[in-house]
Amino acid sequence: MSSGAPRGQGQAVRLPRGASLSDFAERINANPGSLVQEMFNLGEMVTATQSCTDETLLLLGEHLGFDVQIVTKEEEDRELLARFDIDLDADIAEDRLVTRPPVVTVMGHVDHGKTKLLDAIRSSNVVEGEAGGITQHIGAYQVHVEHDDRDRAITFIDTPGHEAFTAMRARGAQATDIVVLVVAADDGVMPQTIEALNHAKAAEVPIVVAVNKIDKPEANPDKVRQQLTEYGLVAEEYGGDTMFVNISAKSRLNIDGLLEAVLLTADAALDLRAPIDGQAQGIAIEAHLDRGRGPVATVLVQKGTLRVGDAIVAGDAHGRVRAMLDENGKQVPEAGPARPVLVLGLTAVPGAGDTFLAVAEDRTARQIAEQRQARDRAAQIANRGGRVTLENLLDRIKEGEKTTLNLILKGDVSGSVEALEDALVKIEISDEVQLRIIHRGVGSVTQDDVNLASASDAIIIGFNVRAEGKVRDYADREGVEIRYYTVIYQAIEEVESALKGMLKPEYEEAELGSAEIREIFRSSKVGNISGCIVRSGLIRRNAKARLLRDGSVVAENLTISSLKRFKEDATEVREGFECGLTLGNYNDVKVGDLIETYEMREKPRA
Repeated sequence: MSSGAPRGQGQAVRLPRGASLSDFAERINANPGSLVQEMFNLGEMVTATQSCTDETLLLLGEHLGFDVQIVTKEEEDRELLARFDIDLDADIAEDRLVTRPPVVTVMGHVDHGKTKLLDAIRSSNVVEGEAGGITQHIGAYQVHVEHDDRDRAITFIDTPGHEAFTAMRARGAQATDIVVLVVAADDGVMPQTIEALNHAKAAEVPIVVAVNKIDKPEANPDKVRQQLTEYGLVAEEYGGDTMFVNISAKSRLNIDGLLEAVLLTADAALDLRAPIDGQAQGIAIEAHLDRGRGPVATVLVQKGTLRVGDAIVAGDAHGRVRAMLDENGKQVPEAGPARPVLVLGLTAVPGAGDTFLAVAEDRTARQIAEQRQARDRAAQIANRGGRVTLENLLDRIKEGEKTTLNLILKGDVSGSVEALEDALVKIEISDEVQLRIIHRGVGSVTQDDVNLASASDAIIIGFNVRAEGKVRDYADREGVEIRYYTVIYQAIEEVESALKGMLKPEYEEAELGSAEIREIFRSSKVGNISGCIVRSGLIRRNAKARLLRDGSVVAENLTISSLKRFKEDATEVREGFECGLTLGNYNDVKVGDLIETYEMREKPRA
């Protein structure tokens, strides 16, 4: 133990993701060089300032006798905010709480009518603008309904409806009070219905089932009720506590009944109260880069009131609220709990699902955002680098032989880019090829993207965005391929095909035929010529061959270098016919030997 690193007796050391050995050394009051030496002794080469993976930190902690605890992103955030005297979990006095509208997410199987339902609810046509009938973006809308002689508001979060967007669905459920599960009465429970149901249950939110398409002749709403009983959703009419509402989104039948069921469920099962005063907190539901207005984020206020002029931080973006717009594009001066608004004035595009909060000063917002950026960068570097050990160093050098598909993802909104990345990294593919997403961003394809793609030998995927004139010409000159998509699953399919195409071909042996040597002719020019009769299949010139004697292989990887029928050259000789052949320079043949011929055929990849 000559390195001089201190030994712990099980003391806890809290480290953030992507911490370096210098960070570790600071916590245990040690010299960073001694930890570098310890890692070398453990067979790993790590510099003092390099971001380390969680496994490296845990390994070193165990070796030195410290109980290393990797701080989660949420805990890191809480500690960071505590340094600025911000406590997100502080208890709120009862007298500050006011009733807020319920936040509802509509989920269900693709083509079961989620978008049509939202369309019917807010009487605007979203479906026609959607590519492939799939909702590509998350938005949020507030509607007002008359209930018990009172005007009540309901906020709807619109989540995408294809299985590739599982991550976004889950995130949609986290900001949600009630889930409306749309099931088509003519189709019944489908795989994505169950998937959406599991997300709602994991988020522990009440569910209202909208049985859609009841105006179709083949509709069977009772079957839907029976099917969902198997998954723990028992209709009220069957003695359960889940409200089922028969609707037709297309014909706009019983939409009021569904909204009433949402409000009844909210009143019965939830305590929907939040403080209306104080600094605003909430969640960024969606964000994109607008050409004229810069970064634009749809935020859902969960506590407090957000006002124009507030300094805010959302994820690692910050700024001052220049303007707020409602779902109809009208400017609003302030937004209270459960109110979704479009916020202008951020310096960057936050991620979908990032929390936002209003702070007292611009400087505080900037410092929080910068520290989050630095933390995330360290974690990314650690995860990208992986662990280099003395044993796998040569493998790492050889890894240059591995085929890697590098991608740069650009999209119009952060939710779609995230969903696309999530779907791409889940593609199951052989270890021989790798998929690396080296950059992702929101907005059109820029010259910087092309430069990065050129330097990294990457392909750019543009989702609902294009490269503009000069950038397109520049990409052509640099030989950078840009692919454009408007439907996510089309991008996934093409990337999967490309990955499979990059695999080295696999070959399998296909037997052609066999011939028995009946006589051997000596030739001073070509060596031994075997006079044969073809026993099965065919013998083809230039085919691969092996020689068998008494059932054992005596020579492999031979070639039929010449083939004759009588004195004429032949390309192939079939079963039952005689021929003369030579096996290249191989002359150790005997009467009675068997020559088997075969060819290597490429195997189609599964």
